[in-house]
Amino acid sequence: MNYLQLAQEVIAGKVISNEEALAILTSEDDELLQLMDGAFAIRRHYFGKKVKLNMIMNAKSGYCPEDCGYCSQSSRSTAPIEKYPFITKEEILAGAKQAFDNKIGTYCIVASGRGPTRKDVNVVSEAVAEIKEKYGLKICACLGLLKEEQAQQLKEAGVDRYNHNLNTSERHHSFITTSHTYEDRVNTVEIVKKHGISPCSGAIIGMKETKEDVVNIARALYQLDADSIPVNFLNAIDGTKLEGTKDLNPRYCLKVLALFRYINPTKEIRIAGGREINLGMLQPLGLYAANSIFVGDYLTTAGQEENSDYRMIEDLGFDIELTEKQEEAFC
Repeated sequence: MNYLQLAQEVIAGKVISNEEALAILTSEDDELLQLMDGAFAIRRHYFGKKVKLNMIMNAKSGYCPEDCGYCSQSSRSTAPIEKYPFITKEEILAGAKQAFDNKIGTYCIVASGRGPTRKDVNVVSEAVAEIKEKYGLKICACLGLLKEEQAQQLKEAGVDRYNHNLNTSERHHSFITTSHTYEDRVNTVEIVKKHGISPCSGAIIGMKETKEDVVNIARALYQLDADSIPVNFLNAIDGTKLEGTKDLNPRYCLKVLALFRYINPTKEIRIAGGREINLGMLQPLGLYAANSIFVGDYLTTAGQEENSDYRMIEDLGFDIELTEKQEEAFC
């Protein structure tokens, strides 16, 4: 396949077929650089060489009643993780200052659980209002299944984006969790869209899904019109249902990132959890398809040293995308 030609067709408006999508995932490793060249042509057309940085604040850890097979915080997990209730507004604000100082444009407030309580939403809303005024950061909340009135309150507080991942294809969903449905997840994304919040929804790759499932989840996110798509690669944690699963290699992970770029050409593609252990030394190549990464630690697993990420971006000749207030402070 001529990937650069396919990329130009995508830029011109083509929606790739399932056959072309599967050909990307099953392509020979010898074609990898050609594939990434095409993905970069699309990425460069829409985003240039800018890289968006994101940071997670784990606002509530553990105590989750859900049975998600990938998650160390689920009710079925025996992983030894730190558990604590929802943190204070002051702790959220302290994390926002750290994000601002580290040139991170999107601050992600994440909490375990099926969905937020009224108190949780109030704490986030109060913190967000101050963060917007002091630091001008883009705020992404990830609090679980959301109700209409909660979405409206978060919107009024200034939340820019809400994350709720589909995680996997509709077919494979019941293998991953049975405590909520695929439709529950889609419904939350539709609720935040209805209330004018930018939808963020992505996938976790490596959970014993088929390549057809990967194509289907990439296609579902296109149809859902998610503005930001985090692509996670399974970090199989001991004590979870998926412990010991090691179905990925760095070359396949790059093919997945390229696929998501070809199917969702205009969207923010973010390399998310598991990139360090699954992409390994090929992490820099991932940014030829993706235009966004998380910096620092994840929810219950560690990321790599922040200096490594900044050096990687600089060595690639790419630029960090700053907020207006960061431009004033650092430029």
